[in-house]
Amino acid sequence: MALDAQVAAGHGDDVALICVPETGPATRHTYADLSRETSRFAHLLRQLGVGTGDRVMSLLGRQAEQYVTALGTLKNGSVFSPLFSSFGPEPIRQRLLLGDAKVLVTTPSLYRRKVAALRAELPMLEHVLLVGAGTADATVDLEVELAGQPSSFDIPATDPEQMALLHFTSGTTGTPKGAIHVHQAVLAHHVSARYALDLHRGDVFWCTADPGWVTGTSYGMIAPLTHGATLVSFAGEYDPRVWYGILAEHRVNVWYTAPTALRMLMRSGAALAGEYDLSSCATSPASGRRSTPRWCCGARTPTGCPSTTTGGRRRPGPS
Repeated sequence: MALDAQVAAGHGDDVALICVPETGPATRHTYADLSRETSRFAHLLRQLGVGTGDRVMSLLGRQAEQYVTALGTLKNGSVFSPLFSSFGPEPIRQRLLLGDAKVLVTTPSLYRRKVAALRAELPMLEHVLLVGAGTADATVDLEVELAGQPSSFDIPATDPEQMALLHFTSGTTGTPKGAIHVHQAVLAHHVSARYALDLHRGDVFWCTADPGWVTGTSYGMIAPLTHGATLVSFAGEYDPRVWYGILAEHRVNVWYTAPTALRMLMRSGAALAGEYDLSSCATSPASGRRSTPRWCCGARTPTGCPSTTTGGRRRPGPS
């Protein structure tokens, strides 16, 4: 497991995750913090009778519990499947049924608005774990349940071809289809993050993709942690001043976003960008080496996206 391996290698005090809320101060979580919390989550799954191959789905925003759920599920040998928090009740019902979800982790508000009325139609959904203040019938408080769990976990042996992630298509052209990632896929995530994103230990990496989609899981959670990078997660929506502020304040030096986001920032004008110190995008904190800014976009083209900070040259971007 990427977290435990980083801790064992002496990097437990390195910051693994910076969670930036819509309002209020950011919170920082070290590799040791996440290792402990994900171990507690894995123990809780075992206590609930959730084992190898059982599906654990999350209906959460960009928050620390999303990472704990995903990585704790993988530790347990169960299958993690994220849901887009903006989905309505019917798309959620479809995916819970198709994915045969045994556990759902969500917030009290999302549960009441989008799931509670569906419980009678979801007989296989045995456990709903709620994050944050508030309660509901037939649910449990995740924070309370985690508090009594051990902080270390013996990860069972895992077959490389064992299912690890289950992602669903958007469903815009018919019934959503589930795409399986096996545990061995982490090798592809690791290698592509090194050669497409140029990730190294000590990099501060921000992927703006929602964790409910494949990019937000593969490259917003898993791949950077295998490299010992620091992840930045923002809970809010697009705002040019806020985004530039995050890049500047947290010294982001590898940024993975969408072409649409870059075009929107360009429409905001160069004067706005000039108000912020974006120099971190030109130097890697891992080695002090000078480099071109590593701003990547998810363009589905061989050439990727243009960067105004590299003289308009086109740099390869991941698809």
